[in-house]
Amino acid sequence: MEIRSSTILPAVREDIELHTADGLTLVGELASPLEDRPAATLICLHPLPTAEGMMDSHVLRKASYRLPALAGLAVLRFNTRGTASARGKSEGAFDEGEGERFDVGAALEYAEFHDLPNRWLLGWSFGTELALKWGHDPLVQGAILLSPPLKRAGDADLDAWAGFGRPLVALVPEFDDYLRPEEARQRFARVPQAEVVGVDGAKHLWVGEPYVRVVLNEIVRRVNPAAHPLPTEV
Repeated sequence: MEIRSSTILPAVREDIELHTADGLTLVGELASPLEDRPAATLICLHPLPTAEGMMDSHVLRKASYRLPALAGLAVLRFNTRGTASARGKSEGAFDEGEGERFDVGAALEYAEFHDLPNRWLLGWSFGTELALKWGHDPLVQGAILLSPPLKRAGDADLDAWAGFGRPLVALVPEFDDYLRPEEARQRFARVPQAEVVGVDGAKHLWVGEPYVRVVLNEIVRRVNPAAHPLPTEV
């Protein structure tokens, strides 16, 4: 069977709740491999909720549908404060990326408490800013950024990540609305361990199965190289 945009592969899927240090309950889902312990964990940080970003934004949803089965990864998705999806609405209100520091912390605390291994942040657009601002935590193995705008997160956050020393991979669409590969390479040069991967033909929203496959393969290449490249049929 060819893997298509709507394909959902087997996994253990459970609704979860995250509890923030400032007293909010956030809703989410954890998708894990059926049998084996995960090789690594993706903690997904979704795009801007005021522009319809949520835990079900398509690349993150497809990661949860495919990567537990194809790459042995656990995929933790959740709605940041005030964000709603089919799973439900998280308590609180959107806070321009500031109060969301507690949301990132709650996801990392959940992963630690449930012994989810080798934790990587996977941020998309607004989610990349949360990763850069609040993700330099000893619990984090590294971060993968999809379409980073570098608006709310700036040079000081890049410098902090440089000091953190953990891997940082930015996947930058050729035709991104906010930051394109050449400028991204200049901006991320502040982080010696950063890698910028330009993706030909792609746009900010990664629409189209070919681009989703590029993204998922680049993720797996970093977090579980033994499972790369991903199959296109099952």
